[in-house]
Parts: sequence; structure tokens; C-alpha cells
Amino acid sequence: MTTTSPAWNHAPVRVGLVGAGPWARAVHARVLAAGPETTLTSVWARRPEAARETAAPHGAAVAATFEELLDGCEAVAFSVPPSVQAELAVRAAEAGKALLLEKPLALEPAAARRLVDAIDASGTVSQLVLTNRYHPAVRRFLAEARALDVSGARSCGVGGAFLGGDFATPWRLEHGALLDLGPHLLDLLDAALGPVVRIRATGDPRRWVELTCEHEGGAVSQASLSGSVEVERGTVRVELFGRHPELVLDAGALDHEESWPVLRREFATAVRTGRPGELDAHRGLYLQTLIARALDD
Repeated sequence: MTTTSPAWNHAPVRVGLVGAGPWARAVHARVLAAGPETTLTSVWARRPEAARETAAPHGAAVAATFEELLDGCEAVAFSVPPSVQAELAVRAAEAGKALLLEKPLALEPAAARRLVDAIDASGTVSQLVLTNRYHPAVRRFLAEARALDVSGARSCGVGGAFLGGDFATPWRLEHGALLDLGPHLLDLLDAALGPVVRIRATGDPRRWVELTCEHEGGAVSQASLSGSVEVERGTVRVELFGRHPELVLDAGALDHEESWPVLRREFATAVRTGRPGELDAHRGLYLQTLIARALDD
């Protein structure tokens, strides 16, 4: 995970990690420990043995309680189910800790709103782990897209993660692709085409769901979402059409190792300056509200 970013001239942000599952081990712990912008201070999880396995390769401590983790850090990263994140992140915000949050923020908009309100009341900063948005190729795609007069778009986020394995978790199996994959795709469509003003969904989020979005500028986009289909590899793809050559983003083919140094640098910068970026908890609440509107239509 090399980067050509300028040297980091501040003290590393001391981050505590909540969670010790596959994503916490493969991404959060590894990326936060790599520095130089951050250092992994400690890990807390429901299962102490899992916390030890996550912390040990990086020389981090194991916190006996959530309160102990808060006492030893200035920022908290979450890699837990949405319902757990929504509860514990409120407590972390009330303790004045900066927050690195997963999507979705919560299982329902009301809990996401409570979290955002707690963040705003505390005056702390937050950042959302929308993996694609930190990749340089995605940022180039969005810059090109915003300069175009797009008439319509089609997109898909499909894969077989819910069929078995580390990510066939209870909350994903219960709520399906709309809540898991939906934030990624809606974020890209909204960022490329402008704010979504109307949205509707058809299908079953636990099998296959189709979204139709109308955007502020007049463009119409569609998104196919499923985590329950047998495919060779997962696909995240966005295609834009208009009076211009087709513009395509194949995010599923990107090496996301290029995303993590950008995410880490921007989170640490937000903490040190006290100024959150575009991809903060308010963005997460906006995306969750869109999903709720699609389901209510």
C-alpha cells in the first residue's frame, strides 16, 4: 500500500477498532496500522479471542470493554453489524471521538438520524467507508461524468456473497442487497448524475431488486442489485449515456488497495483539521433515506 502523497507532518491519529470479523482483520486493522497518518491502538470485540487475533499482528492492545477502548484512543473505527454500530457509535460521539463508519449507518433511518444528531451535537468528525469513492480511477470517472450532459444510466452491483462464506451474515441475509450494496451504487449514481429526486424499487432485496432513479438534472438511472446469484466474480458497473461516447466505470475490476491510503489520509486529515469531507455521516444518512424511500414507494 504505497502512496505518493506528501509527507505526513502531524502526530498519527490514535484509532481504536470495534469488531474483529473478516473485514476488520483484512481491511480496518491492516490499513489503520500501516500509517503514517494513523496508528491502531487497540481492538475491542464481543469475542476476546477474535480481538486478540486481530490486534496481535499489528502490536495493538486488546480492550477489555468498549469504555476501555474509548479511553485509549481519539478516533474509533467500526466493523460490526449496522445495529451494533448505530448504538456504539452514538456513545463514541458523545465521548468526543472521531468516527470511521461502515455503510449502512444503521438498519433504519431513525437510528441513522440519531447517530448523525449525536455527531453534530458533539462537534466531532466522521467519515464513511465507501470503498469505491477513494479510488483514483473512480474520482476521474466522476469528474468526467459531471462535465457531461447525461440522459440515462444503467448500473449493477451483483455477486454471490450471500450464498455462503464470510459475508453471508445474518443482517445481510435478512435485509438483502439493497441495504448492503445499495449505498455503494446509489452513491456513485448520485455523485455522477446529481441528486436523486425520485426513487422506486421493484423485486425482492434478498434475491434481486431493480431501482429506478430520477435525478435533479433530468437524467434517469437504473440499478440492478443482488448478492444471491452465482457469478464468477462480483460486478459493480456504471454506464452513462447521452450525446457523448458511452462512459463506463467497471469498479469490480479495480484494485482497491489503491483506495485505502487515500481513505486513511483523508480521515486523518479530517481529524487533525476538525473538518469532515464530503463522505461523512450526513452522506450515509442521505443514502439510507433514499433506500427507505425506494422501499416505501
